[in-house]
Amino acid sequence: MDFLGFQSISIGWRDILDISIITLLLYRIIMMVRQTRAVAAIYGLVFLIIAYIASMAIDLNTLSWLLDYVLNSLFLLIVIVFQRDIRQALSTIGTRRLWLTSFFRKKEPDPKVGIVCEAAQYMAQRKIGALIVMERGMPLGDTTERGVTIDAALSPEMLTTLFWPNSPLHDGAVIISRGRILAAGCILPLSTAAAKRAYGTRHRAALGITEESDAVVVIVSEERGTVAISMGGKITGALDEEKLPRVLAAALEKGI
Repeated sequence: MDFLGFQSISIGWRDILDISIITLLLYRIIMMVRQTRAVAAIYGLVFLIIAYIASMAIDLNTLSWLLDYVLNSLFLLIVIVFQRDIRQALSTIGTRRLWLTSFFRKKEPDPKVGIVCEAAQYMAQRKIGALIVMERGMPLGDTTERGVTIDAALSPEMLTTLFWPNSPLHDGAVIISRGRILAAGCILPLSTAAAKRAYGTRHRAALGITEESDAVVVIVSEERGTVAISMGGKITGALDEEKLPRVLAAALEKGI
């Protein structure tokens, strides 16, 4: 049936489902890459595509041939440029937190928050450096293997003991998983981002592990006696006794 020269379009439930799934996928991809280094790379790829179209339109043969050669390997280029982001996205999907976290999130207060905050404030007052990594959906088994297995109950006293100066494990990070201290003395990957090289080693280690996973890290600065939190490759600090529990609880509850 035509109306003013236009054919009528029949839209069924399958079309609506198809469009909804694609829209949701695109939304999640945008949310994962926003405010990351991936955004700049995406802008670069878009610029190359626009340049290729423009060179074809005005017959710039050499430039067109060069860009055509580059864009023919676009899939391989994307894998190379976004390898860390792709790995993190696949790991996120594997933990089943991508779609349902916001709907089935527990509302009860997390007992880990009070314990970690108490220990962090105690160490900050005495300028004892510490890195407390709190595992969320993404397992940190490879990081745990680079430390010493503890598997102890979580308590302020145990955390303080592990980071006490001159103790054998005080230089590394502590990994907390499922409400227990899983390992100590763990070596974390350092962030290699140029903009973050101004940070000290402890803060760069916190940034490195949160760039590669969904973990939340509590950082106690030995030099300044302050407490900060790292999540998603960013640092929030310095946090006082009032702000720290609120920010940490929000970070642990936040979906990806």
